[in-house]
Parts: sequence; structure tokens; C-alpha cells
Amino acid sequence: MKNILITGGAGFIGGHVVRLMVQKYPNYHIFNLDKLTYAGNLGNIADISTFSNYTFLHGDICDPNYIERLFKSFSFDSVIHLAAESHVDRSIADPLAFVKTNILGTVNLLNAFKSLWQDQWENKLFYHISTDEVYGSLGATGLFTEKTAYDPNSPYSASKASSDHLVRAYGETYGLPYVISNCSNNYGPNQFPEKLIPLCINNIQNNMALPIYGDGKYTRDWLYVVDHAEAIDRVFHHGKKGSTYNIGGHNEWQNIDLVKLICRTMDDKLGRKKGDSEQLIQFVTDRPGHDKRYAIDANKIERELDWKPSLTFEEGIERTINWYMNNGPWLNNVTSGAYLEYYKHQYQNS
Repeated sequence: MKNILITGGAGFIGGHVVRLMVQKYPNYHIFNLDKLTYAGNLGNIADISTFSNYTFLHGDICDPNYIERLFKSFSFDSVIHLAAESHVDRSIADPLAFVKTNILGTVNLLNAFKSLWQDQWENKLFYHISTDEVYGSLGATGLFTEKTAYDPNSPYSASKASSDHLVRAYGETYGLPYVISNCSNNYGPNQFPEKLIPLCINNIQNNMALPIYGDGKYTRDWLYVVDHAEAIDRVFHHGKKGSTYNIGGHNEWQNIDLVKLICRTMDDKLGRKKGDSEQLIQFVTDRPGHDKRYAIDANKIERELDWKPSLTFEEGIERTINWYMNNGPWLNNVTSGAYLEYYKHQYQNS
């Protein structure tokens, strides 16, 4: 049985990856390491908590001594590294937290992995999950490819770019076997509602304002989180070591058009008149250094690993809205307390 460490497995993307790996691979023992910060929620993976090939570890990747002890205790064959601070707005407010977690935390994992296996790299892998934001901002045309030069514009994307470079450096310098994937914006069940789609769903249900940065014409490529988990599975098992794979959803939407789609869908589901929810849209002061457009060229993973997104955006958003509407207790739990204070600070003062 292989021992596989998944970091950040109580978070949004991590929870879906943990569930997939635990259920699909009974010959793997999945160790889920999560600090359980505001965005980590064991309720995201309660359905697999009793599986015999699953262990939860409550800890912090920023603690090098703790990480070293873990690797010595469990001899992890591979690491799937998702733990990260990931919200651009929070990175603007507190850059140091992103430096600590995304850069130093990644180095702690790399050092422990290197120390454990030294040159015994056969059947070992360090898989680092990153973001398309490391590439910076696109104009009206073009796509991010695996060869696009890095050009990060926020403390978040700069910290992820740094961690990408460090993973590659450990591969070149020490021979550490790695793969990296850079994904577009994820959406789907269990996403913390500071992100655009669940924020809008929650606010529409509660007749609260829908805060939209600037003119709302920022463009993003959207990837359904279950499709992303499947892609991670494919890269982990079949990706070429030392390679990078871009994972995208082929779903470019301007923020304002996306929000209006959610409004129309929610009006229908809530029995409201057409256009009611759009009245909640409120344009707020733009984010500093706001990237205009992201778009992924996913031809490499489609060609080499035979992966494609299974859902159109319309299908994915329908499933996502249904999930949030059917999981009110989960949403109420994560939108209480500290989140309300953050929300007031971030949007209601704009």
C-alpha cells in the first residue's frame, strides 16, 4: 500500500481530490494534512472520514519540524500539494501570510521529501498544484500555454509563482521527481463564499447586494472542480515527470455576464420575477492590480493524458446552484462569525 500525502485536503479543491483518491484507490492510504483555517472544513469530506485507507492530520506546513516528523513517521511515497492561501483580496491585505504558506510551506515539504528519499526516487512523486494567475494578464486575444512567461501581478500570484520555481529548482538541483499543474478558476460544491460564484448564490438567496469589481468586464476561464479533480488524478498517475500541465475549462466568461447568468438561474429556482436578482448588482471600487483576462490552452493535457472537461459551464453552474440551495446548513455554518466581519470590511466599505 502506498502512503500518499495530500495537503489542504479539507479545502475546496483538496476535498474533492481526497474523496476521489480514497474511493478510487483502496490500495493507497491517503493522509490528509490540513491546518483547518477559515477555508478548511472537515464537513467537506465527512462522507469518507471512516474509510480504512484514510487518515486526517491536523497540522501546519509552515512548521518544518512537524513536517519532518510526519515524513519520518509515515514515509510518504508521494505528495499532492494543494495547501495554499489562495484569495487575491486577502493577499493584498496580508502579503506575509501568503509568503509564509505558499513559499516557505512548500519549501518545508520539499525539504522533508528530499531528506526522506535522497536519491531513492523510483516510484516517488511531488505533485504541485498551482494557478494560471502566475502568468499575469492577457489582452483580448491569446491563451496561456505551458511556455508562457511568468508575470504575476498580485502577492498571491507572486507567491504561487515562487513556489512553482522552487519545485522546478529542486527537480533540477536534487533530481526530485515532480509535476506541476496550473489551473483556471474553479467552481462547484463546497467552495468558500468569498469567491465570486458562491458569494453570489448566497447573497441572492438572502437579498443582499452582489458586489462586482470595477466595470465587471474581467474575463476568467471557469473549471468545474470535479473535472479538475479528475485531471489531477490523470496528471498524478500518467503525467511526465518534470513537466507542467495547464488545466482549463474552455469556459471564458466576463464577470458581469456570469453574475447575470446566476441571477437568471436563481430567479427561476426561487420563483422570482425575471430580472429581480439583477437589481442586487452593485459595482464597487476595483481591486488594485486587477488582471483583465485569464484563459488556458489545455491542449497538452488533452493530447498527452486524454483529459477533457466533462461539463459545459451551463451544466456545471446548474449543479453548483442546486448544491448550495440544498445544503443550507453548510452554507450557514461557513458564513457566520469571522466571515461576516471580513465581508463587511471587503465590500460594504467600498
